[in-house]
Amino acid sequence: MPSNDARTLFLAAVPTAAAGVIAAVISGVVAGGKGALGAVVGTLVVILFMGIGMVVLQRTAKSFPHLFQAMGLMLYTAQLLLLLVFMAVFKDTTLFDAKTFAFTLLAATIVWVGAQARAYMKAKILYVDPEAAKGRAPEKTGSAT
Repeated sequence: MPSNDARTLFLAAVPTAAAGVIAAVISGVVAGGKGALGAVVGTLVVILFMGIGMVVLQRTAKSFPHLFQAMGLMLYTAQLLLLLVFMAVFKDTTLFDAKTFAFTLLAATIVWVGAQARAYMKAKILYVDPEAAKGRAPEKTGSAT
């Protein structure tokens, strides 16, 4: 994984984990141990789903750059549907508090998307590869009048 991709993954995962810690503390106070466990599970699910999605999207961008935008839209839709299915499956569980799990899942997803957007806006990604441009003469563009 290139360094800017790893940096973006790191800059999205760290705030999400911090939000998960805050959610676990609040959930532990409000709903006890099961609430804290629900918040931790919700945070881990978001980091896992979104992290895997980001890696898949970066690999798709390298292999099939013409499918990048369509793949991104499909991937985010699939991630949100998977999170919805995950919430539906664990709706009636007694292992952890389902409400704190659901609220943490929602909050962590919002934090992840916001942090990822911020990381992409702050990234200094070159639009032109300077190494490839050094060896060639510049091509003429526009009309030749």
